[in-house]
Amino acid sequence: MNSFAVQGGYIIKSAHDVMQDGYVIVEGTRIQDITDVKPLDMEIIGHAHDIVMPGLINLHTHAPMTLFRGLADDLPLMQWLEDYIFPSEKKFVNEEFAYLGSLLAALEMLHSGTTAFCDGYFFEDQVGRAAREAGLRTWIAEGFVGFPTPSIADPARALEYVRGFIKRWRDDELIQPTIFSHGVYTCEPDFLAAAYDLAEEYDILYQIHLCETMHEVRQVREKYHMSPVELLDSIGGLSTRTLAHHCVAVGPGDIMLLACRGASISHNAESNMKLAAGVAPIPAMLRAGITVGIGTDGCASNNNLDMFGEMATVAKLHKVHTHDPSVLDAATVLAMATDHGARALRFDGGRIQKGAPADIIILNGNRPNLVPIYNPVSHAVYAATGADVRDVIVGGRIVVQDHRCLTIDEEALIKECRKIQKLIARR
Repeated sequence: MNSFAVQGGYIIKSAHDVMQDGYVIVEGTRIQDITDVKPLDMEIIGHAHDIVMPGLINLHTHAPMTLFRGLADDLPLMQWLEDYIFPSEKKFVNEEFAYLGSLLAALEMLHSGTTAFCDGYFFEDQVGRAAREAGLRTWIAEGFVGFPTPSIADPARALEYVRGFIKRWRDDELIQPTIFSHGVYTCEPDFLAAAYDLAEEYDILYQIHLCETMHEVRQVREKYHMSPVELLDSIGGLSTRTLAHHCVAVGPGDIMLLACRGASISHNAESNMKLAAGVAPIPAMLRAGITVGIGTDGCASNNNLDMFGEMATVAKLHKVHTHDPSVLDAATVLAMATDHGARALRFDGGRIQKGAPADIIILNGNRPNLVPIYNPVSHAVYAATGADVRDVIVGGRIVVQDHRCLTIDEEALIKECRKIQKLIARR
């Protein structure tokens, strides 16, 4: 059984529980103990001034879209989708694209301290394959939409296809299958209901883009005389298994309904800002008791997967938006990126505690932007960047050590991705 100790000058066990000068003992895939006594006869990684903390959980990604990074910037959401992204997906997305794009995403996430992510796209078997090779924990879903996709040519066969997808992944140690309906404006109500029923049948997570823009809300109200949240609830699609992405254009009634049903939300501040979708009312959601995590969204709309940058944006955006410097303090935001994300995924991680999965990252405490350290939680949100992550452990396995990824051939991967870049640029 694999065993070692992780040393740090600061152990962030959770956003509200920090220990100085300690060691995290890893046995197998889980944390065996947290102690201030230096263990004997055990490999130790980390140093006396480092910050040791739970791995970050990226609650909303489209991993293969790393290969569309920067393809169509500075556009409104629907123009971006309909004029650029949907046509590009139809032309370029295949199994190789999905695999290489996901491996590139995994590399970027590991280097910047993400140990788990929740994904939805096409050819998601390849996303799972890439994540497994990288050693990343992930929740994956083949995207449901009401029209042909690169991986499901006939929408009438989507349920059959996804059922097989679930069976292929349901027993994997690191990879969990989920259901992902793209949105209430791209799927008819009976299609949404059938997808949710499948999630219930297999007791898995149900993902959906919800209330991302006012345009979506107006479109749904004109057609169904309900808000998107109300429409999803009307077909039985809101529950504790529901993970709603974005939720920017929601009103008080929508927030109450989401809270009553126990749904979770992924907040994607940088993507929403870049596409001018608006600012989600996250403080009101948290006051209502909703579990809110943080996601980056895909690289075509962010354009990176650095959760440290995303945390800083989340904290600062809501301060300036509410004119209240105390709103969404550093501890709350760090909890959103760790513990809340785990809860949304129905996962027992997101904290450094005895018995928890050993998903741990180490920030280099000697980096100039992390010196001096008075409050390591504040540093994690306001001072650190993904580049400060030196070591990454997922499920007790060291996958990044001294800034070097041990699971991916970085040079070969980047070479292959540049070939796809040239193909897309030519066409």
